[in-house]
Amino acid sequence: MSKAENSKSLKRKVRNSYIISTISIALVLFLLGSVGYLIFNAVRATEMMKENMSIHIMLRSDADPERMAEIGRMLGDMEAVKEVTFVPKETAAEDFKEQVGSDFVEFLSFNPLPDSYEIKLNSDFSEKEHVRRFEKEVSGWKGVEEVVYQKNVVEQISTNINKFNFALLLFGGALLVIALILLNNTIRLTIYSKRYLINTMRLVGASRWFIVKPFLLRSILHGIYAWLIAGAMFLGLVAGLNEGLPEVTLLTESMPVYYTLCGMLVLGILISALFTVFAVNKFVKMNYTKINLY
Repeated sequence: MSKAENSKSLKRKVRNSYIISTISIALVLFLLGSVGYLIFNAVRATEMMKENMSIHIMLRSDADPERMAEIGRMLGDMEAVKEVTFVPKETAAEDFKEQVGSDFVEFLSFNPLPDSYEIKLNSDFSEKEHVRRFEKEVSGWKGVEEVVYQKNVVEQISTNINKFNFALLLFGGALLVIALILLNNTIRLTIYSKRYLINTMRLVGASRWFIVKPFLLRSILHGIYAWLIAGAMFLGLVAGLNEGLPEVTLLTESMPVYYTLCGMLVLGILISALFTVFAVNKFVKMNYTKINLY
């Protein structure tokens, strides 16, 4: 084989190694971005579920309007409360009538339902311990008959959903570690094809930064290329989810997508640059008599 053919073969192998490295980075970024986006939406969905949980403060029938208004102000001033809505007993009767399909007020000749306040808590105060403390405090107020809420829903939020989020975070962390290990090996193999060039530059007296600089710039460029590929795949995934699951309104929010894309860009450049620097430094420090044994 002629020298020209050897040169072309070497260039083709180097080019293929960089293509494989770029595709590997893109796949890693796509997987990490998708898992991160899923974790973000899972956490957000949990917060929304917590904040949409309703607690009803039933007022005593002998409570005067001034006292009921004072209770509303006290609820609104509490740190745990996000939203307070007064529900007159007439409105409560109409809602109950729509649910059961019969007019019980006409049958009983009076409305047994009390006036009440419907409140929603901030997500940080929706754990069962906070809800129980809130129930105990408000139940002792003058003019309050009882505090009503779905205890089983609070239990599920405090246990099952939190366990799911924890498992999802563990999965994301494990995927990150595995992806970084595989990516480190891929980039090291790419630099391996240039080990003789690195050794030659070192032997003629080139500084470490002079040797690392072109590899670093190329790695940043390939990190950006990988981000463009991974970003296109990620946007296609989000578009598919929005079309296939239109009822999942969280997926239509744009900010999580922007955050994920920015995170993928930073991560793509960072891991590509760091692993490249580590790999090049390994060959720069390596004894030239052992370079063929690597």
